[in-house]
Amino acid sequence: MLSAATNAAIRHNDSVSVPSVLLIDDDAGLCGLLGEYLGQHGIALASAEDGVTGLSRIVQQTFDVVILDVMLPGMDGFEVLRLLRRRTAVPVIMLTARVAQEDRIQGLDGGADDYLLKPFAAPELLARIRALLRRSRIGRVESVVQIQSLSVDAESRTASVSDRTLALTSTEFDILDFLAHAAGRIVSRDEMTRALHQREAGAYDRSLDVHISHLRRKLERAGGPAIRTVRGAGYLLAREG
Repeated sequence: MLSAATNAAIRHNDSVSVPSVLLIDDDAGLCGLLGEYLGQHGIALASAEDGVTGLSRIVQQTFDVVILDVMLPGMDGFEVLRLLRRRTAVPVIMLTARVAQEDRIQGLDGGADDYLLKPFAAPELLARIRALLRRSRIGRVESVVQIQSLSVDAESRTASVSDRTLALTSTEFDILDFLAHAAGRIVSRDEMTRALHQREAGAYDRSLDVHISHLRRKLERAGGPAIRTVRGAGYLLAREG
């Protein structure tokens, strides 16, 4: 169900594509408050109070971003994420009150694009949603980049090795696209984090490393070019085999 503020935003932007976000969280009060807040900023928020309902909504409708709580009744957020990733590469922000690093790593390992700890400020969530929307919609002058057997198409947001499509999450594609355009030179963690998240890389922020590890394995299995870690400097997508 959409809030009054969201419906108003849609009416005032009927000639513009309004971003659609699904919030899967059993806190009805939070869903209502975020619906009002995001609606005031031109984002249509739909909500589901459990994982089964949320997955059903994803089957029925296309969303630009999914916000997923870890602590859900019946099926927890990690299981919802696992099932969701079988169907779509939609960007996912996970919400949790758990502070353990292992929980964040589990979410990123499962295919989440970002993580936000509860309690959080609504403007921070809005900023993270907007960052994911920019990353998924940004266009480049050079749409298709070819590196050895790897082809990266920014317009269709697909990547393939020897015409075999790679199954990538939204964040994995963004990283690969960034590295492909910088192929042959070393890219630092700070440079990549600024480009993808509009912030500096934190000393204990392992999210980028986790995503690159997943991406590296997928490229290796497909026989694509290697992503090399240059100790103390950053990452390099090799132009030559």
